[in-house]
Amino acid sequence: MDSDLLQELDVKLFYMPVTIKDTTFYDRLTIQPPEFYRLISEPGVMPTTSQITPVEFQQEFEEVIKNSSDQVIYIAFSSELSGTYQSACIARDGIDPDRITVIDSKSASVGYGLTVIRAARAIKEGKNKEEVLAEIEDNINRIQHLFIVGNFEMLKRGGRVSATSAALGNLLNIKLILHFVNGAIVPLEKTHGLKKAKKRMLEIMEERGRNLPQQLIGINHSNDYEGALEIKQLLEKKFGCQDFVISEIGAAIGSHVGAGTYSVFFLT
Repeated sequence: MDSDLLQELDVKLFYMPVTIKDTTFYDRLTIQPPEFYRLISEPGVMPTTSQITPVEFQQEFEEVIKNSSDQVIYIAFSSELSGTYQSACIARDGIDPDRITVIDSKSASVGYGLTVIRAARAIKEGKNKEEVLAEIEDNINRIQHLFIVGNFEMLKRGGRVSATSAALGNLLNIKLILHFVNGAIVPLEKTHGLKKAKKRMLEIMEERGRNLPQQLIGINHSNDYEGALEIKQLLEKKFGCQDFVISEIGAAIGSHVGAGTYSVFFLT
């Protein structure tokens, strides 16, 4: 997510660690997306990710608790994809469960970010904790993730598809459309070619979405801003959408999907 937007909303961000060639970086703190995609373009390079530790959460939670009377709401990356949620729960239980609320977003990337934005805006509007938690719960229950994996190379490197399947997929120009089910990534459909994949993604949005023109729509891309703008234009033309958050996939998620991935996020 855009750091200026997070600062405007007064959101504290934890940075996910990513290791590349024996060097550990922190996504969007010590490594930005362009540098990440340059590094992984080298043959044989396979980045690895790790979760944020309970100690890191404990330090931040204690800082808030010690210096203010504020309540803490931490919205976590999907527990189906990372142990970060469990780390935050351990830290909460060791400090003050009454003042610290940890929520499993069952989301990732901008889908996760849209829930955070909604919560932060609710706080700025003066809503109380119960009202803010209700906003968060509604977003978690309704948020949709649709994404196109454009290249099988990173899936092959990570052992998620065989070398044979990756070679065939790239040779035949097959694109995977995936979505989230209860916080887990699940294959949805296959198409031939990126143009057909984008067209199908919009058709699924039309099937699942509600009041799309009135929503804040999320768009994500990995190393292809022009491709993201094309999706934005398609959404404007097809649905009349006007409010967007466009972000580039960083190192933590890019380690698993590589370059050439596109996603859209909206409410059902």
